[in-house]
Amino acid sequence: MMTQEQMERMTQAVLHIREKMAEAAIRAGRKPEEILLCAACKTRTVEEVRFSAGLPIDLFGENHVQELVEKTDAGAYLGKPGHFIGHLQTNKVNKVVGRAALIHSVDSLRLLEKIDSAAQKLNIIQEILVEVNIGAEQSKSGVRPEELWPLLEAAQEKANIRVRGLMAIPPADAEERETEGYFENMNILLNQARERQGHSGKMDILSMGMSQDFAAAIAHGATIVRIGTAIYGPRDYGTKK
Repeated sequence: MMTQEQMERMTQAVLHIREKMAEAAIRAGRKPEEILLCAACKTRTVEEVRFSAGLPIDLFGENHVQELVEKTDAGAYLGKPGHFIGHLQTNKVNKVVGRAALIHSVDSLRLLEKIDSAAQKLNIIQEILVEVNIGAEQSKSGVRPEELWPLLEAAQEKANIRVRGLMAIPPADAEERETEGYFENMNILLNQARERQGHSGKMDILSMGMSQDFAAAIAHGATIVRIGTAIYGPRDYGTKK
């Protein structure tokens, strides 16, 4: 059971984040309502997520398929959208397509084809983002920037997929100035993708920025920021992985 202290701390944390998001948007000459707050709720309980869903959070992001299934089935998001933001294995696509309003982490033709096939069976259009490995890290998923265009072209040919934009996670050990450079490069890539694909009105999502750097991400065009620790506190990996 959550304590009153935990509920109050979470409430104040979300209000503080919202305030900082609005300040960052205004500094960048943007409207605060242009940026959505995604609560990254990996390892959080159904109770915690359900309570947070009553706060000014726009949507929820899950890294693990089993947690997306559990929390969706339990109604933990209180009708708000659930997104899949983690690495998606092809053998788990069927559990995510149709359940996640948006899949942030598409990074291969094989995954694209699996999603399209699953969406076709459900007779739906699955919205996705292409994940870009903007820091060219060996240990991280995502396409290299130069690999982005062939994947976008392939996606455009899929009848049951709609690409809404791009997602990225800059290197965790990057200096602040380097991180801002990565964010700016992502903004440039999204604009280039719009021009190349003729999606000016559709490719409108740039998912980047987390607890430690969301203000910088907003300054460089983020439309979704994914924040976990700053909302829920440090994660306990002892019980869930």
